[in-house]
Amino acid sequence: MYLTTNNKKYEIKIANTFYKRLMGLIGVQNINYGMLFLNCNSIHTFFMKENIDIVGLDNNNTVIYKYENLDKNRIIKINNKAKDTKILEMPKNSTKKIKINSLLIFED
Repeated sequence: MYLTTNNKKYEIKIANTFYKRLMGLIGVQNINYGMLFLNCNSIHTFFMKENIDIVGLDNNNTVIYKYENLDKNRIIKINNKAKDTKILEMPKNSTKKIKINSLLIFED
């Protein structure tokens, strides 16, 4: 799956196993892809090597939350039920053109 933003196409990996959800982008350097967490309303950046951008989505992939260049050792919680939200972790500064209430279109 792919997402194009800021005139760049990013591969989006889905955190669909316990291990992938646990690790996310922890320990990754030179991040050049995104990770989508389904049924998720909070993330942390403990043990991250780099800052990241966070985009919170509802079930229709509408942006309901956004945080750019999130520092390491932080916790972010979206005030929605986990079953109704997704969180997209992206490389830092990759989501500048994404706005709240925008609809994200993922390509196969």
